Amino acid sequence: MDGELLSETFVELTDTMVAGFDMIDFLHVLTDRSVQLLDVSAAGLLLADPRGELRVVAASSEAARLLELFQLQNDQGPCLECFRAGRPVAAPDLAAAASRWPRFAPAARQAGFAAVQALPMRLREQVIGALNFFRAATGAFPAADIRVGQALADVATISLLHERSMRHSDTLNEQLQTALNSRVLIEQAKGKLAERLGLDMDQAFSLLRGQARARNLRLSDLAQAFIDGSETLTGPTAGRPRPRLPGAGQHHQPRPGSRPTP
Repeated sequence: MDGELLSETFVELTDTMVAGFDMIDFLHVLTDRSVQLLDVSAAGLLLADPRGELRVVAASSEAARLLELFQLQNDQGPCLECFRAGRPVAAPDLAAAASRWPRFAPAARQAGFAAVQALPMRLREQVIGALNFFRAATGAFPAADIRVGQALADVATISLLHERSMRHSDTLNEQLQTALNSRVLIEQAKGKLAERLGLDMDQAFSLLRGQARARNLRLSDLAQAFIDGSETLTGPTAGRPRPRLPGAGQHHQPRPGSRPTP
């Protein structure tokens, strides 16, 4: 594990009081760095909305995002169990978990994932979501990786709650609802950008996020500007076919060891 990168990540996850704090980008730092630091193929993040229902707010790849959506739509999977119980849930071999999650397990395997580890986003008794790791190979996740992953989830949870408190936000739900609204704009911008430039959804998000950082804009602000035509985006015209995940739209197969962005 890269100790220097781990230290930098903890610093990033505690620095929520910067001007123009972008919650969506903050959450994507958590999923992206998890893939960089740990022995995982992809990561996804679920947070509860004002009604207590889970929503996908960040993922390191489009495949992981669609799989998270799939388990929410089918109301089954390790990430939901983790959130509801407030404790880690492990599935080292999804082929052996078909009876436990008859819809989720085969869909995850079709998406290229063979193992899952879900970790709660919690502070004391308050559970606000789940950080989920997906791996292409079967086998238990190393104990050291689970400890680091839980530490990342804990720091991010504390930072989100602290940011809410310091900015005098009325409720955490208000903060999360803003993030969910931003997520809708970003997904619309990704689709428009992918279609216009012939990119896949991972490439479209990478371009959108890179341009937002280069222009010192929030992801959602640039997404809105691109949608309404007040900002233009250009990039390489490269795409590839995306096979279909049953019941959850289109996706492409994750590449073990790669670091795709959603």
